[in-house]
Amino acid sequence: MEKKILILTSDTGGGHTSAARALEAGLTKVAEGVKFLVHTAHALEECSAVTRMGGNLYNFLLRSHQKYVKHYHRFINRYHPERWVLIERYAKPYLERLFEKHCPNLIVSVHPMLQYPIARLLHDLNLSGKIPFVTVVTDPCGNSWRGWSDDFVDLYIVAHERAKAELLEYGVAEDRIRVIGMPIHPKFQEANALDPKLLRKELGLDPDKFTVFVNAGWIGGGNIPRIYRSLVTADLDLQVVFLTGKNARLADEAQALARQARFPVKVLGFSNHMERLMRASDVMVSKLGGLTTFEALATRLPIIADAVTPPMPQEAGTGALLEENNAGLMLRRAEDIVPTLRRLLDTPSRLKAMREAAAALGVPDATQRIVNEISALVPAQS
Repeated sequence: MEKKILILTSDTGGGHTSAARALEAGLTKVAEGVKFLVHTAHALEECSAVTRMGGNLYNFLLRSHQKYVKHYHRFINRYHPERWVLIERYAKPYLERLFEKHCPNLIVSVHPMLQYPIARLLHDLNLSGKIPFVTVVTDPCGNSWRGWSDDFVDLYIVAHERAKAELLEYGVAEDRIRVIGMPIHPKFQEANALDPKLLRKELGLDPDKFTVFVNAGWIGGGNIPRIYRSLVTADLDLQVVFLTGKNARLADEAQALARQARFPVKVLGFSNHMERLMRASDVMVSKLGGLTTFEALATRLPIIADAVTPPMPQEAGTGALLEENNAGLMLRRAEDIVPTLRRLLDTPSRLKAMREAAAALGVPDATQRIVNEISALVPAQS
C-alpha cells in the first residue's frame, strides 16, 4: 500500500529544510506494510517572486545584519503577510497545482508562513478532515512566529513544553499538540557509534587533540566570523574545524586567516555530513538554530552559543534551555571565545559534565516518534 506525503518547507535559514529531510528519511524507514512516497516542496521559493523576495530578505539579514532580524520578526508577527490578498493570489494556484500533481494523503508543514494558506485552501476545497494537515514546529522554546498557529491544523508536533505553552496561548486546543522533540535526521543518532578519533583523522587532524567545531551555519554569517577571527589569533592547545556554509567570500577569508593561526584549522564549505563533524568535535561554537542545537544534543555535543548579538526572539528560549541545564554556554562578546575555551581546556571535568547534560537534553529518537504520529493520521483508504 502506497501513501503520499507532501512536505512543505523553505530555505529561510537551514533548519526548516533539515527538518523536512529528517522527516523524509524517517518516513522511508516506516514498515508495517505501508510505503510512503514523500515529496518535499520549497514553497516560498517556488510560489512567486514576491514570496521568494521575502525569504531572500530574511537570509540577507541573517548573514549580514543579524541585529535587524528581530524587526523582521516583529513585522511578520504584527502584520501577518501570509494572510495578505496579494500573497493569497499567488499561493492558492501554486498549492492547487501541487495538490493536483502529487495527490497527497497527508500534508506536513515545517515553516511558519505556510499554515494559513494551506489550511484555507484545504477548507475551500472541502478537503479539511479528509487530508490531514500536520505542522511540525521547528522553534523549540516559544517566543516564536505567530503564523505557526491556525485553527485548521489537525496536529501540532513541538519539541518542548515551552512551545506547547505558546500554542495554547494562541488558542490551539491542547488535544491537537504533541510534545515529542525536534525532527533530526536518523544519521545523528547513528553517529554516536562512530569513533571521534577516526573522524578527526579523516579530516586530516590530530586524532587526540581537543577539537572545536565553529559552525557558521547554512547561510555562513551572523557573528560567527567575528568569533572565528578572535579565536585564530589565540595561543591555545587545540584544533578547529570551521564550517563556512554557502558563503564563498567567508571561505576565502577563513582560509587566509587559517594560515596565520598557531594551531591546525580545517576550513570547510557547506556540508551534508554535519553528524560526522559534530561527532568529531569536543565542543561546537554556533548560532542557536533550533535544528542545529538539537542535532548537537543528539550527538552529545556541548554548545558555546553566539549571543554577541542578542539571540533572535525565536532562539532566545533555546539559549536559556542550554544554560539552565548546563549543556551550553552563552558567548556575549566575540573576544570571550578564547578565555571560554581556555577554561574548558583547563577543567576537563566541566566539559564532561556538559557533555552528559547535552546527552540528557537530547531526544535522538524524536524523528521516529514523530513519524509514528504522522503515519497514524494517514487515512486507511485513499
